[in-house]
Amino acid sequence: MILMYIMQPLWQELNNYLSVSTSTSVIVDKSSDGDFLRMDFNISFPALSCEFASVDVSDVLGTNRLNITKTVRKFSIDSNLRPTGPEFHLGPAATYIKHDIEVDEESAEGSLSLVTDNFDKYSHQYPILVVNFYAPWCYWSQRLKPSWEKAAKIIRERYDPEMDGRILLGKVDCTQEGDLCRRHHIQGYPSIRIFRKGSDVRNDHGHHDHDSYYGDRDTESLVKTMENLVTSLPTESRKLALEDKSDVGENAKRPAPPSGGCRVEGYVRVKKVPGNLIISARSDAHSFDASQMNMSHVINHLSFGRKLSPRVMSDVKRLIPYVGISHDRLNGRSFINNRDLGANVTIEHYLQIVKTEVITKKDYKLVEEYEYTAHSSLAQSLNIPVAKFHFELSPMQVLVTENQKSFSHFITNVCAIIGGVFTVAGIVDSILHNTIRIMKKVELGKNF
Repeated sequence: MILMYIMQPLWQELNNYLSVSTSTSVIVDKSSDGDFLRMDFNISFPALSCEFASVDVSDVLGTNRLNITKTVRKFSIDSNLRPTGPEFHLGPAATYIKHDIEVDEESAEGSLSLVTDNFDKYSHQYPILVVNFYAPWCYWSQRLKPSWEKAAKIIRERYDPEMDGRILLGKVDCTQEGDLCRRHHIQGYPSIRIFRKGSDVRNDHGHHDHDSYYGDRDTESLVKTMENLVTSLPTESRKLALEDKSDVGENAKRPAPPSGGCRVEGYVRVKKVPGNLIISARSDAHSFDASQMNMSHVINHLSFGRKLSPRVMSDVKRLIPYVGISHDRLNGRSFINNRDLGANVTIEHYLQIVKTEVITKKDYKLVEEYEYTAHSSLAQSLNIPVAKFHFELSPMQVLVTENQKSFSHFITNVCAIIGGVFTVAGIVDSILHNTIRIMKKVELGKNF
């Protein structure tokens, strides 16, 4: 009986000792992890080409980093977000693209105008078809036009389409042939694509690349590039033997994206001040039609701070189960511009970040976690539409401390329980014993 009375409070005391209690306080952010914060992201854009996708960072202190590539990777995807190839590498971008200084506007046109009805015919007829996809209003297209037509005329004279038939230079007006340009994923003007027997896919030892030209746009460079393309053809009879095989054109040819979408993933380090992460179409030598840009995207992952290992996260959740719930608040969410708002739609996200520090008494481990709330909006813009993430860190932080009971306190309580039970039992036993003895004396007195 006494054992039953002892076990129940002992069990309650043991359970209380083993349970974890925490104390939470809100303090000024001490920023023990430095002045910079890591921002991880994985975002899919079904209508933004990897050819022009740029990741930029800015903040209120004047930081302005454009087209970050060192910690960012890009993968071409289709409209259903499925990957269409390996990681996309554009190659080293030229800091300056050369154009002809003297412009002869009255020079005869040497390139062939292509439209939807005749494009496939000419692309299959010639072993090499180089096409300039342009827009008449585009500044860069206007600068390219004289040198392109002059180069096309020179190539036509050297490689007569009727007699030689190995190469032809053409052009497509994307303002007139919108479907044709969309079919070839043209998003910036001008875009020069190289087609071989009807396809812009080049097979290089089993690796397939969509070939495009990103080099200088002066007449000399264009002509050298076209000549190198001809000499690379595996033809038995060449009518033109080139002694000067310059590699200018070869270095300028790089893969173009095989599809019109892009998945951008990686991380950036940002200062702990209000700032922006901006993903947009950017180029120093192309123009974009803002009315045709669609910045719809799906956020696969977006988080701040160092990623916690599963074991550490499990330990933290033992103390505060809600940690991590808002760590990836935007995960899996889609932000689609269905054109109800019209053109030039910018998608903006406003992120309020709060730091949580957890201190465990077991091994005095400090765990830092960044939670955030997010509000998103779609609005029309006068400029090229972008996907913008505004982030701002709260000046306060949440400090969670584990309060673990000491073993001496547990032993003291156990002894108190055991001693108390036996003391009470002794008192009860004494009362019962004395009561019985008195009752016996009373009975003996009555008998006499």
